[in-house]
Amino acid sequence: MAHNINFNEQTGKHSFFSVKEKAWHGLGQIVQDYPNSAAALQFAGLDFEVCKRPNIHRLDNGNEIISTSSFYTYRPDTNAILGDRLGKDYEVVQNADAFSFFDAIVEGDGIQYETAGALGKGEKIFITAKLPGYIKVGSDDMIEKYLFLTTSHDGFGSIMAAFTPIRIVCNNTLNAALKNCSNAIKIRHTANVKERLEEAHKVMGISNQLSVQLEGIFNQWAKVRITDKEVQKLIQLAMVPNKEVLQNIEKGELDELSTCFKNMCDDVYEYNMTSPSQQYETTKGTVFGTYNAITGYFQNVRNYKDDEAKMKSLMYGGTAQLRTQKAFQLCESFVKCEFAGNWS
Repeated sequence: MAHNINFNEQTGKHSFFSVKEKAWHGLGQIVQDYPNSAAALQFAGLDFEVCKRPNIHRLDNGNEIISTSSFYTYRPDTNAILGDRLGKDYEVVQNADAFSFFDAIVEGDGIQYETAGALGKGEKIFITAKLPGYIKVGSDDMIEKYLFLTTSHDGFGSIMAAFTPIRIVCNNTLNAALKNCSNAIKIRHTANVKERLEEAHKVMGISNQLSVQLEGIFNQWAKVRITDKEVQKLIQLAMVPNKEVLQNIEKGELDELSTCFKNMCDDVYEYNMTSPSQQYETTKGTVFGTYNAITGYFQNVRNYKDDEAKMKSLMYGGTAQLRTQKAFQLCESFVKCEFAGNWS
């Protein structure tokens, strides 16, 4: 898989750091202890300033007009242009401010910065931080609680902070939004500092709420048995790309399904049956195992163009996030129908 990690020619380093384990093709800096926000900023090569300047229009007669409505962003350390044709209301969120935002979420108590980095020329920034405590499923299946934050300097996309539980044994991202409670918030780059801090505390509320609810749901799912045939059907329904495929599945016309779709479903099912992480008491033959198989496929099996494409698919409303969210809903439906005795 290719990568799009920023390489700073001034320092000769890739803009990425991780704690203890190298990720992203072994690039970047590896550290043994969890750093504070100031150190994480430096380890990741994110300690650069971003400036906003008006665009200059050069006329045929040689005159120049400084725009009052069109701006660009750049980083002075490398002179790289990060964004162009930005509006006058666009506010640069410095990388240091993004880390301060994270600090404000938990007020510096127990947060552990695990990875951070920059993509492209430095226009996209991402940070992952581990929260205190675990979501416990069964007696020994542990899910760590993470916050994932991204921001950009190119004018595309808001600041996004998301609660992302990750199952330790297989590193699966168990994205889930419960009913009307999203697992993420988005903040406009035009928002002021006060508004951003208010949103920061909302993220922690979301994390606490989802942690409690997901622990109850996953423990329930780990006790509900599901047959191999039911697993295959749930996988098919979760992976459906369009209405036509859904109709064929509902009618039982499986011969009409494309080879590509059937191979994809077979890959998910194979992961469900053979992955060591699927042999736990909590996952083998259970609804929780089926959900974990679908998330595990997108995390550990599916091929992506590059790491940025994988991140977008998992975290930015891409195929992986949509399919795993559908899987979550199907598992909820299965459990309800199982108790009612009418899953079909």
